[in-house]
Amino acid sequence: MPADYYELLGVSRDADESTIKKSYRKLAMQYHPDRNDAPEAEAKFKELSEAYEVLSNPEKRQLYDQFGHEGLQGQMGGGGGFGGFEDIFGDLFGDIFGGGRRGRRGPPRGDDMRIDLQVSLADCLKEQEQTIEVPYDLECEPCNGTGAQDGTALEICKTCGGHGQVTMGSGIIRMTQTCGRCRGRGKMIKKSCKRCKGRGLRQEIKEIKLTIPAGIDHGNRLRLKGKGGAAPSGGTPGDLHVVVHIEEHETFRREGEHLACELKVDMITAAIGGQVSLDGIDEDLNVEIPQGTQPDDVITLRSQGMPRLNSPSSRGNLYVQISVEVPRHLSKEQVAHLKAFRELAGR
Repeated sequence: MPADYYELLGVSRDADESTIKKSYRKLAMQYHPDRNDAPEAEAKFKELSEAYEVLSNPEKRQLYDQFGHEGLQGQMGGGGGFGGFEDIFGDLFGDIFGGGRRGRRGPPRGDDMRIDLQVSLADCLKEQEQTIEVPYDLECEPCNGTGAQDGTALEICKTCGGHGQVTMGSGIIRMTQTCGRCRGRGKMIKKSCKRCKGRGLRQEIKEIKLTIPAGIDHGNRLRLKGKGGAAPSGGTPGDLHVVVHIEEHETFRREGEHLACELKVDMITAAIGGQVSLDGIDEDLNVEIPQGTQPDDVITLRSQGMPRLNSPSSRGNLYVQISVEVPRHLSKEQVAHLKAFRELAGR
C-alpha cells in the first residue's frame, strides 16, 4: 500500500500550504540523487515529489483527504503520478538551481515603476484628469544606448562569454547570477560615453496624463500599462504604478465610502430643534437638528458621503456627531431667563 503523503512529508493533516512547501523543500534537498548516492534516495525523492504534487494542489488534496489514493486515479500526471515534477521543482528551486525554465521565455521586459500622488478629498468626489511628471531613463542619443563614446566597438565580456550571467557550483547546488564584470550586459565598453558615463541612459522628465476615478481611496493604485521603464533589445516596457495618498481634511474624516464629522450646536437649538449650516466638501449642507438632541447624538445624512468606486452615481453616508455648546459667560438677564425656565421645568 502506498505510503501516506502527510507522513512522507512529515506534516499534520491540517498543515497549511507554506508548511507543506517548506517541509518538501527540505526533504527534496536531502534525497535528491545529485546529492544523495544511497540506492533508495531516488525512489524516496520521487515519492516526496508525488506527495507534494498532491498536497500542494487544493483539488487533489481534497480528493486524497476524502478517498485516499484511490480518489486520485486519473488525476496524476504520466509516469506514475510524477509527470508534473519538472514544474514543481522549477517553481520551488529555480532561484537556487539556475532559474529553471521560467525567466527565459520571451523578450526582456522593462522595470515597473512607482510614483506617489497626493490628492485632496474634494478630488475624490468626481472623476479627475491629472497630469503628473515622471522621471524616465531613456536611451542616450550620442552613444545610441551603448554607453560607448564615439561609436567605439563593444567587446564580448570574457567573464560570462557574452551571456550576462554566470553560473557557479555543480550538480544540484548551482547559482546563476548577474555577471559582476559587465553588469549583465554581456559586453564591455572600451571607452565610456562622456554624456551618460557609460550607462547608456539619460534621464528625462515626461508628462503623463491619467484619470483618477471618483471614489478612489487612500492607498489605491492606478496601473498604467506600458508606462514604466523601457526594456532593452526592443522588449516590452514595464508598468507605471501610481499610489494615491488622500490629504487629511480639516472637517471630514473618511471611513471608506462614508464620511464623519463633528458639528457644534448651541444648547438652545439642541433643546428646541432647528437648522444648522455645515460647510461641505463641495457644497454647503443644512442639517436638521431634532428637538431634544443630546451631546454625541449622530445624525445621518444619507448619500452625502463619498462616491462608491466603480459606481460613482452611488454615494455613502455622512455621519454628523453633535457637540452641544454650553455658554461660559451669561448676562444677568440670560441667567434670569434660564432660572425661570428651570422653574417651569419643575427642577
